Parts: sequence; structure tokens; C-alpha cells
Amino acid sequence: MYDIAAAASKGRRDYQEDAVAIDFQEHDGPGFVVLADGMGGHEAGDIASRIVVSEFADILKERLYDGPYEDAGIPEILREATFAANASIASYVSRNRDVAGMGTTLLAPVLANGHLYWISVGDSPLFLFDGENLRQINEDHSMAPQIDMMVKSGMLDAETGRHHPDRNCLTSVLMGTDIAKIDYNKPPVKLQSGNIVIVSSDGLQFLSNEEIQEIVKKHRDAKSSELVDALLQAVEDLNDPDQDNISFAVIKVK
Repeated sequence: MYDIAAAASKGRRDYQEDAVAIDFQEHDGPGFVVLADGMGGHEAGDIASRIVVSEFADILKERLYDGPYEDAGIPEILREATFAANASIASYVSRNRDVAGMGTTLLAPVLANGHLYWISVGDSPLFLFDGENLRQINEDHSMAPQIDMMVKSGMLDAETGRHHPDRNCLTSVLMGTDIAKIDYNKPPVKLQSGNIVIVSSDGLQFLSNEEIQEIVKKHRDAKSSELVDALLQAVEDLNDPDQDNISFAVIKVK
């Protein structure tokens, strides 16, 4: 069983480019979240994220709910849905050339029979809290990992790395063209009672991972809705003038 809650905010932006779909059958498996963080400016980013979430969610509903499936086939279902969603962007752009260049990240975890599967493109983080520690379990397709490696090797100092102008440059995205990197098809993560899964756009990462972990630890025994409220309040308390859109879902494993 799962306890699920979600929230979204425009942050300090003029418009919301995140899109999210959540579907769990009576809060029991299988279930999924699809989250997309659009890019390309007003309307274009909105459109890209909505196209991807709608197409992806429709495919998962059909494949997971409307017919028999095997858990071992979930990674391939996720892969097929990713390419179908990307093709939908290509089709839309071909008919609307004024939005050429729009794109979106993708993060889609599936929870089934006590296991967590996922596919992701871009920098939207998937966190897993094991009861004590929080870690990001999907790949970060941005320049941030490379910059952090440069800091670790001494090529950059920590402050320069933290505020590097290229940190958020994406190295993979869905734009209707070839997808540079896809994180999927790893062995699924076995979930246990007390685990907490957080599915988010990168707007949540205006908080450090350490800050997110402390908030999760403080609210690990509370309802998901309370943890969602605490995380959103912590972001708002930053009062950052550059705060990006933020959308996230919290799934507590009972």
C-alpha cells in the first residue's frame, strides 16, 4: 500500500512549464507517476511537457491496467512510451514550426509488486529515502555532475562549482529528435515499508539534498501530505528570486 500526495508551484516564474500525471489503483500497485519539466519559453515548454505526460500516461494505463503484463517487461514498456512521447513532440513541431526547439525532461517511475522501476531523460530527480538516508537514484543529464567532478578533482573551487552558469545546461532532453541519453532498464529497486519515493522537477533542488533529507527524516512518520507541505514551505521560505517551477510527488511505502 502507498500513501501518495503531490504539490506544484510556479515559483517566481510567470508561467508553469511542469506537467504531472499520477495514477495508482486504489493506492495499491501497480501505479506510476509521469513528470515533465518543459523548456522553450511560454507556451512551448507548457505544450512539450503536456504532450509527453499525456502520451506517456495513456500508454502506461493501457499496458499496465488494460491487459496482462509481466514485471520483467516494465523497462521495455517504459522505453516504448518514451520514444512514442518523443515522436509526439516531433509530430507537433512539424505542424507548428513556431515552437521548433521546445523540449522537456521526463521522469517516470512505476511501482509494481514491491519494486520500483523508472525511466528518465534530463535532470528531474528521483529520490529514495531508506528510513535514514536520502539519495538520488536516477542519472542527472545536466552539466552538474561534470562540474561537481571538476570540484572534486581540484579543477574548480566549491563556490565556483556551486554557482557555475552551466550547471543547469541539459545534456539530454525530449525534443522530437534523437535522445542523447536515457536512464532506464536497471534492475528494479526492492521497496520496503518505511521507504519514501520523491518524484520531482529540479525546482525542488533549490534546497540542497541535505536539506531535503532533514525535512524527510523529520516527517518520515507523518502522512505524505504533511511531508509535501513541509517541503513546499521550505522552498517558499528560501524566498529565492530565481525560484523555478516546482512540481513533485511523495510516495510513502506502507
